[in-house]
Amino acid sequence: MKKALIMGVDGQDGSYLAELLLEKDYAVTGWIPVGIPVADNNIAPLRERISIIKGDLSSQASLLDTLTETRPDEIYNLASPSFPAASWGDPVMVGDIAGLGVTRLLEAMRCVTPGARFYQASSSELFGVPAQAPQNELTTFHPRNPYGIAKLYAHWSAVCYRQHFDLFSCCGILYNHESPRRGLDFVTRKIAHTAARIKLGLDGELRLGDLEARRDWGFAGDYVRAMWALLQQEEADDFVIGSGQTHSVREFCELAFACLDLDYHDYVVQDPLLVRPPEPTQLVADPSKARQVLSWEPVVSFVELVQMMVMADYQALQ
Repeated sequence: MKKALIMGVDGQDGSYLAELLLEKDYAVTGWIPVGIPVADNNIAPLRERISIIKGDLSSQASLLDTLTETRPDEIYNLASPSFPAASWGDPVMVGDIAGLGVTRLLEAMRCVTPGARFYQASSSELFGVPAQAPQNELTTFHPRNPYGIAKLYAHWSAVCYRQHFDLFSCCGILYNHESPRRGLDFVTRKIAHTAARIKLGLDGELRLGDLEARRDWGFAGDYVRAMWALLQQEEADDFVIGSGQTHSVREFCELAFACLDLDYHDYVVQDPLLVRPPEPTQLVADPSKARQVLSWEPVVSFVELVQMMVMADYQALQ
């Protein structure tokens, strides 16, 4: 039985990954940060089937203890502040956890479990203002917020530990991936949740920024399959993971409200204070390498994703 350590198991991706690995008969240990309140609703159904360990990504000793205790075959690092726009609120903390924390984890791996396989959750935020569209593994990085900068530091740390110490260290450069477990700070969940509240008479309007902003959106459950596939390769490598298609916020609204037999025009208000500067180049994935090497394809369509999120919130609120 393989042993897996999932850093950030309580999050959207961590919980879906835990479910996937349990289906594959892994012994799963989930890591959560010590001293920080963590909502466990995502992993509540799994608590009898996984072990939980607490630790601190800002402490080298804590990470050494974590790996010494768990001795995993596979390490999935999904522990990071996950809302890029909010990273301006505390850029030092974001850099310490999302950036230096990964180097501490890699160093602990080098010292304690050098034969383990490591997955680093990189992000399309590495590209920031991309030089080309779509983006692939060779596209120049150009992050534009503290989150993207920290993720770039972590990404290159993972690459350098692979090259210098011959660790099996992989990075998945993931584009936006959503689910009913997404936090309410994210526009997709905000739309789904508010549409459900409006249908139930709990709200009267939804205020959004630029309705024409476009994103490459996929389902988180599909994307964790790619994470696992990265660590099953003969050689460690990095992959862009995304749908390769973009959809607008307006499209998301139209589908979300239509799920509940509502017309989004009657409820969505465009708030100028929420409008961000226009993006000169579109962030959209070129997942050709993942298709060819990993045989990975997303299964859940954009329409199915929106319906899934809306109905989950509607049923929960009922």
